[in-house]
Amino acid sequence: MSKAVAFPQDRSCPYHPPTGYPQTDDERPLSRVTLWDGREVWLVTGHGTARALLADQRLSTDSTRDDFPIPTERAAGLRRRRRAALLGLDDPEHNAQRRLLIPSFTLKRAERLRPRIQEIVDRLLDAMVAQGPPAELVSAFALPVPSMVICELLGVPYEDHDFFEERSRRLLRGPTAADTEQALADLEGYLGELVDRKRKKPGEGVLDDLVARAEEEGGPGREELVDLATILLVAGHETTANMISLGTYTLLSHPERLAELRADPALVPVAVEELLRYLSIADGMLRVAREDIPVEGAPGTVVRAGEGVVFSTSVINRDAAAFSEPDTLDWGRSARHHVAFGYGIHQCLGQNLARAELELALGTLLRRLPGLRLAVPADEVPFKPGDTIQGLIELPVAW
Repeated sequence: MSKAVAFPQDRSCPYHPPTGYPQTDDERPLSRVTLWDGREVWLVTGHGTARALLADQRLSTDSTRDDFPIPTERAAGLRRRRRAALLGLDDPEHNAQRRLLIPSFTLKRAERLRPRIQEIVDRLLDAMVAQGPPAELVSAFALPVPSMVICELLGVPYEDHDFFEERSRRLLRGPTAADTEQALADLEGYLGELVDRKRKKPGEGVLDDLVARAEEEGGPGREELVDLATILLVAGHETTANMISLGTYTLLSHPERLAELRADPALVPVAVEELLRYLSIADGMLRVAREDIPVEGAPGTVVRAGEGVVFSTSVINRDAAAFSEPDTLDWGRSARHHVAFGYGIHQCLGQNLARAELELALGTLLRRLPGLRLAVPADEVPFKPGDTIQGLIELPVAW
């Protein structure tokens, strides 16, 4: 038997899955891989099998369990802390927290936010154009768009963005476990103080609404409020920022697809969905089996109680059984059944907001800057390693 390959691995191209991961086929929708500490876990790569397992509540997301798979040494220290809000909770606790937040992240709420998102996008592009080319798109546009949006939605002062963006970066990509733990402690300290201020002087925002709910019988306590604020703030800007920058790079690397979008802006929502599938930036959802689970689509394969399960989103979303010619960027396909936002009870709560931000950011960028191009050779654009959310570190552009 061949030795299990390592997980996670770096991408050799920022918009393609790592070439070293096991590829899926009709008879092998999951394989064994080895984590940093030598532990072997299951890596799910088949689309149908992934959706079945992600909907199976016999898999747990509780990262404080001793048998929960830890993908990196840096992440190991965080397991000693309390369970993360939403993502690290199983039902019924997860469902209770999700119910608190659903009204703030509905499709209707995201649609009402579109005019304000458009204002933010336009203002940032006005500043870029006024300054003139070249520009570094991550810091000038891709990061501040979702950062400003999530601050306004949550009620977090945007003047503190340097602090929480830097701590978020260290939390997701810090050089050591100690640095990652300190970044989380800093974020929790900041948000704890913010929650305390909102108790005394309420404002407008999701956090203010949650603080008000905390005064009700059975409402969230301070610790839970801080946990929720942390996950919403970090996830609310990091993922979308990476999609904007990597999406732009991918479009510039596919001139025919880019030309189609410029010729027909009505394709932008379809393109966003295909880019979500194609890029799969949140690669590596983690679970552990609470009991034995016979695997649908893999006769004779059983995930045993206590075994770790990792879902390679990037490979799942390239499964030819679910997407014809999956390595081709194609605006003609229907890609809504991708798992870029996860699947099942833990599917991303902010997906409606993310779609609105991506459609407005990418659509306006292409319209306002018809001559947009890379300012350096494509192979000189630095991108992130495989042990974090995938994306670009910098994106120098001209127009």
